[in-house]
Amino acid sequence: MSAEPDPIAPKDPPVRVPLAIEKVLAAAAMAALCLITLGNVIARYLTNYSFAFTEEFSIALMVVVTLLGAGIATAADRQIRIVFFTSLLPRSGERIAEVIASLATMAMFGLLVWLGARLVWDEYRFEVTSPGLGEPQWVYTLALPLLSLAVIARAIGHLIRVLRAKRRPPHDVVEPL
Repeated sequence: MSAEPDPIAPKDPPVRVPLAIEKVLAAAAMAALCLITLGNVIARYLTNYSFAFTEEFSIALMVVVTLLGAGIATAADRQIRIVFFTSLLPRSGERIAEVIASLATMAMFGLLVWLGARLVWDEYRFEVTSPGLGEPQWVYTLALPLLSLAVIARAIGHLIRVLRAKRRPPHDVVEPL
């Protein structure tokens, strides 16, 4: 095994808060998800009994992994984009498209923060419990607004890097036909 970095893999941008935080948390959540699922499968085949309550943990962990991945993609400038059309634009147009995309990301995750916080508050106020374990449901739902705030912070950092950049963003350019 070589200690050299992969020349094909894109490099992470310089950020103040290391992306390793999200990467480690996402890896831990995926590992927990795999272990829970493996334990459930083994128990089902050996004892003919399913741990149905593990579905609560699995769903919560999938939300966590998704939002952590969104934060990583936002910070590393790996969001889904239509490069074909933006590559047709002049440099200033590309920059405007990047700013609009960042603002749209912040608006969408801002809605998730607002609606997620309202949902958490309602679940707390009405003492909603989870169906499998009877735990307070708001504990699981709290990840939605908190991690959405983290994605907004990553989008703000990306927007600052776009506005400070003096050259074109290093995207895979698709040549027009």
